[in-house]
Amino acid sequence: MKHPWFTSLLRWLAGLALAAGGAAAGATTCTGKFPNPITDICWSCILPLSIGSARIGDFGSQEDIENPGSPLCTCGVNPVIGLSVGFWEPARHVEAVRKPFCLTSLGGIDLNPGIPAPEAARFTRSEGDGDGGSFYQAHFYVNPVLYYLEVVTDFPCLEKGSFDLAYLTEVDPLWADDELTLIINPDAVLFANPVAIAACAADCVAASLGFGIREMFWCAGCQGGLYPMNGHVPYHLGGVRTAALMAQRLTAKMHRELIAWGWHGTPGLCGPYFLPVMDKAAYKTQLTHPIPSTSKEAGKCCQPFGRQTVTWGAGKEYPVRGEDFSFILFRKRNCCVGY
Repeated sequence: MKHPWFTSLLRWLAGLALAAGGAAAGATTCTGKFPNPITDICWSCILPLSIGSARIGDFGSQEDIENPGSPLCTCGVNPVIGLSVGFWEPARHVEAVRKPFCLTSLGGIDLNPGIPAPEAARFTRSEGDGDGGSFYQAHFYVNPVLYYLEVVTDFPCLEKGSFDLAYLTEVDPLWADDELTLIINPDAVLFANPVAIAACAADCVAASLGFGIREMFWCAGCQGGLYPMNGHVPYHLGGVRTAALMAQRLTAKMHRELIAWGWHGTPGLCGPYFLPVMDKAAYKTQLTHPIPSTSKEAGKCCQPFGRQTVTWGAGKEYPVRGEDFSFILFRKRNCCVGY
C-alpha cells in the first residue's frame, strides 16, 4: 500500500513535468526595444550630402552611389528651378523574429490575433553534420525618423508620416511556401543552378568593398541568394547573417509588390517611381536590436546590402533575448529642392 506522502510526491512530480512541458511548448519569447534616436541610430549614415555630382558634406568617407550630374533641376507642370540634392534618408525599418506577430521594434509587443502562422525554426540535415537551414518571420515598417523628429524643418525632400507597421509576413501565404512565392518571382527558376549561385561570390566581394553589383539582382551578396523571396534559408550560419538576408529579401519583396518604390537617381528628383526590381545599391542598413551597431569600423557603421557580417555582426547575438533582430534602412534619396 502506498503511503500518502508518496502519492503526494508523485502528484507534485507530475505537475512539475506538465509545467515544464508547457514552458517548453511556448519557449519562444517575444522581446524587443523601440530604437532610441539618440543612442541607437548612427546618424553619420545620412552622409554624404551632395549637390549635383559634387559631394559637399562627408565625415568618415561614407559610402555613396552616383548622383545626377547637373546641380540644377526642374519639376512640376509649372517648372520651378531648383538644386539637385542627394543624401541617405532613414525611412524604413525591417525586423526578423522567431515568434509570429512579435513586434520587436515596438518593444516586444505580442500582436497575435489568433491567426495560425509558423514559428521560426532551425533545421538539421539528415547527413548529421550539424548543418541546416532556418525560417524566420519578418516585418516591414515605415519609419521617416527625420521628419517626425523635426530634425530639419521646412525641407521638402523628407517623406512625411509617422512610424507605422506596413507589412506582416504572418498573414502572407507566400512567405512560408517556396512554390507560392513563384507567383511574384517566377524569374527565380532562371537562377536555380550552380553557375548562377557561384557567380554570387563576385557580388559578395563587391558588397564587402562597396556596394553590390546591380546587374546581379538575384544575389544577396555574402548572404547567398535573394530567391526565393520568403523566410526559408537553406543554410543557417548565424542569426545576424540570416536576419540581414531577411531584411534584403523582404525589401526586395516590397519592391516586387510595388509597396516600396525608387527614390534615387535622376528619375527620383521629382518624386518616387516604380522599381519592381530592387536596386540593392540604394540601401544601407544598420542593426538596431538586440545590440545597436553604432561603433564605427573604418569610419562607417552602416552596411550596404550583402556585406559580410564577420566583423560588424560579431557578438550581436545572444540566447533568448538576443535572437530577434531589427535594422533601420537608409535609402538613397535624390531630390529637386525648389521653393
